Amino acid sequence: MALWIWLIILCVMYVVWKNVKMRWYFIKRGVPQYPKLPYLGAFGSNFISRRHINCTVKDLYNMNKEAKYVVSYTFFSHKIVVRDLDLIKSVLVKNFDHFAHRRTFVKEAIDPLTGKNLAFLNGDKWRDVRSLLSPAFTSSKMRTMHVLMSQCTEKFAETFIKLFANVDAIDIKDVFSRFTTDVIATCAFGIEVNSLDNPNDEFYVTGKKCSFTNGKIMLKFFFQAIFPKLASKLGTRIIPKEETDFFINIIKTTIKTRQEKGITRPDMLQLLIDAKSKVGEVSSEDLIEITAQAFIFFLGGFDTTSDFMCLMAHELAVNPDAQQKLQSEIDKVMRECDGKPTYEAIGNMNYLDAVFYETMRMHPIAFVSRVCSKDFEFPPALPGAKPITIKSGTEVFAAVAAIHRDPVYYENPDKFDPDRYSNKKISGDVVNLGFGLGPRMCIGNRFAILEIKTLFIQLLSKCSLEPCKKTCIPFKHDSSKFAVYPKGGFWLQMKSRS
Repeated sequence: MALWIWLIILCVMYVVWKNVKMRWYFIKRGVPQYPKLPYLGAFGSNFISRRHINCTVKDLYNMNKEAKYVVSYTFFSHKIVVRDLDLIKSVLVKNFDHFAHRRTFVKEAIDPLTGKNLAFLNGDKWRDVRSLLSPAFTSSKMRTMHVLMSQCTEKFAETFIKLFANVDAIDIKDVFSRFTTDVIATCAFGIEVNSLDNPNDEFYVTGKKCSFTNGKIMLKFFFQAIFPKLASKLGTRIIPKEETDFFINIIKTTIKTRQEKGITRPDMLQLLIDAKSKVGEVSSEDLIEITAQAFIFFLGGFDTTSDFMCLMAHELAVNPDAQQKLQSEIDKVMRECDGKPTYEAIGNMNYLDAVFYETMRMHPIAFVSRVCSKDFEFPPALPGAKPITIKSGTEVFAAVAAIHRDPVYYENPDKFDPDRYSNKKISGDVVNLGFGLGPRMCIGNRFAILEIKTLFIQLLSKCSLEPCKKTCIPFKHDSSKFAVYPKGGFWLQMKSRS
């Protein structure tokens, strides 16, 4: 018994010593430290206090407005939260070679769809896949994919009006996730799906099981993120084998059909097939890699893109003046294009652009994260303090949610005001980091923007979105979710336009 007591005492002493040593390094160099629970830190205590992650990022950002960055802790690790715009540019763009990595914790052999996709790759593998996928998102490719998107959107808008004309409260998260599923099915997997007409469509139902709206998937994700070594030993995988095999078989069947019948389509899958076919037959390993890239775009559409559509619909519904102004622009374009807006016409819709980016400003991701791949020196956090060395493996955050609501950069930042973008640069600006910045920013941003714009043009030309009794007004975060959700979910009603 005495031996166990001594072992426990030694373990506690070791934990305390490691924590004190880590903190002392930053104390000596004058770096502000977030004063939360000693080992959980700001992000760990966020779960205990039941506050949304965006609120925690704002707390870190506002704790010392003179500091270029602050430090927070999680168990034995620390994270540098950057609030200075020039330093953010330095990390994400200028010194990208030092911050080229993202945090990865999934083993490719155990969970191939997660481990092999672009978001989880680093180093040469990331560069190879990025260069392979980049041609899929050029202007010419977007123009051809717009044809596929438009076909999905027209069907969706007609079905939406038919199904929900007399419904008092519409769960728009469910509706929009079905739409994004249909678009990704045709543009990334090369199959036709109409999940709004067919609620039990196998592609949609299987995909929903893999989505981060699924509590089990979220738990497994956080378990792997917090205890990666233990998760690896236990063979834990985020995407179950049954669902993995389902998506691989879809890609396998589609590739076989296209090759046998000489079919080509202007989609991402065709680009991947062509690239792999240049070096010989598509092997089983190639098949998994192709599926992994298609799958990450499915997840991006099912969760991130559909969430954004919900947020944009919410803001338009509770700001009817903005919605009416947007509908005037849409009506004009629909008249000029005989009801079939072209790729070029959509690109020239300035107010639609403004509504999109104002929604992104109001409801962004909490932060953009990079992992230091080579030691790098940061300037002093405060005047008169000492520089610090960012060690390889240290995670650095850009405080996106806080920057987007900082009154220094945005007048009256809590107001939804698309007109603030009327004479202002939007994309590529460090004060609008919704897609990230630099070489590792979201590769599918142009695809997502086009998909969202195409949907709202068709939808708002036919109906108006309005709040209902279940609409969360004013908007309050659901702290149980990492993504930006209102309490109670996304609920609206619609009114048909003549």
